[in-house]
Amino acid sequence: MQDQRPVMVSVKCLTYNHAPYIRQCIEGILMQETDFRYEIILHDDASTDGTTEILREYEQNYPDVIRVLYEEENQFALGSSMHKVDAMTRGKYWAVCEGDDYWIDPHKLQKQVDVMEANPDCMLVCNRTLLFSMKSQSMVGENYCYNESRFVSTKDIIYRGGLFISTCSLLFRPEVKENFPDYCRECKAGDYPVQLMAAMKGRVYYINEPMSVYRIDNPLSWMGMHVWSEERYKDRLLTARSQINMLIGFAKDYPRHSHLFINKIANHINRFAPGKEMPTYIRKAYQEEFAPEIRQFSLPWRIDHFVGTTWIPMIWRVRMFYYSKFKQKIKRY
Repeated sequence: MQDQRPVMVSVKCLTYNHAPYIRQCIEGILMQETDFRYEIILHDDASTDGTTEILREYEQNYPDVIRVLYEEENQFALGSSMHKVDAMTRGKYWAVCEGDDYWIDPHKLQKQVDVMEANPDCMLVCNRTLLFSMKSQSMVGENYCYNESRFVSTKDIIYRGGLFISTCSLLFRPEVKENFPDYCRECKAGDYPVQLMAAMKGRVYYINEPMSVYRIDNPLSWMGMHVWSEERYKDRLLTARSQINMLIGFAKDYPRHSHLFINKIANHINRFAPGKEMPTYIRKAYQEEFAPEIRQFSLPWRIDHFVGTTWIPMIWRVRMFYYSKFKQKIKRY
């Protein structure tokens, strides 16, 4: 008999060429034991490896639970919006699990919803996550916020970046994405904008229990496709620019936390710059792209954190010249 209760949670799952993993992902969601109704909405971004056929199988076997949005052309490659699935959701809360990740606790959704129901000002709940290496085919670590369950500080969410909270652990209120600004929609940074917006609109709670698994060392994952290389450096540059634009947007719209976002911009530009192993033209392209932001940073930051630009060696020589004069002066006395 069809469940007539309203949907409490919509689980959103983006998948592309995840044939080896998608069954484990879906089964981890289907095993959830809850006292409420939930649905699974899968977005197949024109897979070519058999993922689509697997999704059709599950859609046929679980018509009351699973709905699938099939793309005929890869939307990610076109740079199109990946938020189509939002319009299909019916839940009071939204959860996320990408097709190459999976859940391991059958009570994950129940625990997270219980936190949300008890805390109306809580906008997002996350949890401890195990890390599974595709190279070693084993668990190699854990991604966790703290050593205890607690509310997450806004400073930590901003400073520690999108990987501080695992995407496959997220459950949040749809209000987080209401009036979502363009700088969030256009950001190519996974669900980091969702985490930041949740912190701006309310509180974020962390459950210190391993309830999900995130695959690393996977070339088909979002992280795997956003690395510096001669083939992909232009895409990586666009990704970095979209992330900086997002942080600039938050700094302007939320002045209470603007100093945190400004510091994060400086850290982000430094941290994600292409390394010395990359060709000079790639590093130069990166420096030119972020020249407007770099000019706003302090001189010590530019010297200490962005060595390699065309003008820093000259500044360094000037600094060393006056330092040598100072030492000569000291010797006279």
